[in-house]
Amino acid sequence: MSRQGKEGAFVNPGFLKHPWGWLSSLGRLAPMSPPLPSLLPTGGLFCPLQLAVDAVAWSLFDRFTSRCYITHSDVDLDHVTTEDEDPENLPSISPVCSIPHVHHRTGILDCEPLKFLDEEQFMSNLLTELPVLSEEEQAALAATPAHPSGLYALYASSLAGNLVEQLWNFAWPAAVALLHPSLLPVAVLGFFTKLAIFAGGPLVGHFMDSFPRIPTYNFLSLIQTAAQLLSATMIIYAHNTLRHASASAMLLQPWFIVLVFAAGIERLAGLALGVTMERDWVVLLAGTNRPIALAEANAMLSRVDLLCEIAGPSVFGFLLAKYEPVTCLKLASGLMICTFPFLVLFGQLTNKLSSGVLDRPKFPMTCDKSGTVSLPNWGNLGKALKNGMDAIRNGWMEYKHQPVLPASVAYVLLYFNIALVPGALMTAFLTHQGISPHVIGGFSGLCALMGITATFTSASLVKRLGILKAGAAGLIFQASLLATATFVFCSCSLSYRTPLLAFLLLIILSRLGHMSYDVVGTQILQTGIPASKANLIGATEVSMTSLAELMMLGVAIIANDVSHFGFLAILSVSSVVGATWMFCRWLANPTEDQKQLFYFDSRTIT
Repeated sequence: MSRQGKEGAFVNPGFLKHPWGWLSSLGRLAPMSPPLPSLLPTGGLFCPLQLAVDAVAWSLFDRFTSRCYITHSDVDLDHVTTEDEDPENLPSISPVCSIPHVHHRTGILDCEPLKFLDEEQFMSNLLTELPVLSEEEQAALAATPAHPSGLYALYASSLAGNLVEQLWNFAWPAAVALLHPSLLPVAVLGFFTKLAIFAGGPLVGHFMDSFPRIPTYNFLSLIQTAAQLLSATMIIYAHNTLRHASASAMLLQPWFIVLVFAAGIERLAGLALGVTMERDWVVLLAGTNRPIALAEANAMLSRVDLLCEIAGPSVFGFLLAKYEPVTCLKLASGLMICTFPFLVLFGQLTNKLSSGVLDRPKFPMTCDKSGTVSLPNWGNLGKALKNGMDAIRNGWMEYKHQPVLPASVAYVLLYFNIALVPGALMTAFLTHQGISPHVIGGFSGLCALMGITATFTSASLVKRLGILKAGAAGLIFQASLLATATFVFCSCSLSYRTPLLAFLLLIILSRLGHMSYDVVGTQILQTGIPASKANLIGATEVSMTSLAELMMLGVAIIANDVSHFGFLAILSVSSVVGATWMFCRWLANPTEDQKQLFYFDSRTIT
């Protein structure tokens, strides 16, 4: 018996055995009906279907109720279950019947709206539902870099760039020192290069955070190479012209003024490239949440830098002992030109092997409410200067309020030591003492070798003493050896071979303590500084170290005679002793931030 169905009938979904079975049922019910989206509830059958699916289909459809409207359809209602009847007493239904049970209900059913998770809820559910790894699995993950192939390309780029940079850092003081028997020209050049870094450090950090990484890297590499070539040209010109009677007359020459500007630009470009690799690129390639892999990558970059510090001075010192300074400078210029294409190639290769991770946007990009990302406007000169001043002011404020400020200040104080290190003043002093260039190059190479040794020994120090006490041990070791070296310098004449060798040997051994604190201090700063402020605070810290060197070079300009080198040595060792005292005092009186950041060390401290 077939009767016209009543509007408002509810179809029991229990018969659905497949997630899409209701489509076929609709086809049998209303084969001549239009598509579902165009059906209107103008009479006929109104049926809300509660979709029943299994497995994944359940999770997709159990949050909403579907409704369909069927018109001009005949439904077999021979067996209609009302609310008063027992469904178990109903007769069997023929298998050809499309709808076995029809429950009559009055009223309109409420439809539960779709509920979509926002991004914060989705990430929260995702993180809470991830399986917990065992300690072995966590250690293996922490030691595995995110992009190992990209790291290898980064090491190659660092090797090529640092080799030329370290060679030039040794070449220009040696070549300038041969122009006049005074420390004044070298001290003036060093003073203005440090002044450029001090003034432009925060601005460079803001510049790097405001533009894409790869184009910025290529641009800075080009600027650094051009500045090195211009500096070499000026020094070659000075060697080919007549020597000046006084050092003051040399400082007023046009070629020297150009050399000062070129040296400042070269150092700023070198600072930018160093910070972007050591504070930004290596973190992205190793992985921000993989501390062991990041520590190994940092150690490898330090070893590459120190190996270049050995090779660069050694090679140029050997060449300077065999050939004229002009010939050596021309060979160095040829190396700069040949290395530049490899720098660009390795930069592109690093990004390609890391699946474009270096193309990610940076935090300082501004985003308005409409969601469009915009870069800082540097087109207007006045606005560019205002942005630069704001960046410098912000950098100093962030540096002052960092939680590990005493450790950073101790690191800065070490850079007041400009006399008892393998640098420009030491190179000029040994040159005026009549020391052979290859001996000077060997001295610089042995100092770098001690630094490489420190990258291996610092790990064992951290395991035995903890990160903070390992830093204190490195500072104490360096301060004691430099104090002994200063005593040898002041009590003995370096014209004799034995005191000179003892003086140089003590400085070489002190580099072991210096580089130990350098490695440990880097990890202390990475632990205490937020990731979003690492570039800005890192560049500002480099500016502080340049300020320390700047002040000491100012003293060297005043006391420019070689006989005053002992006074510079006393000031240098005093700064190292002061750094040691400050760090040990911070270690003995831990703050709440220190206890939270270095929990395992704080248990041994207290």
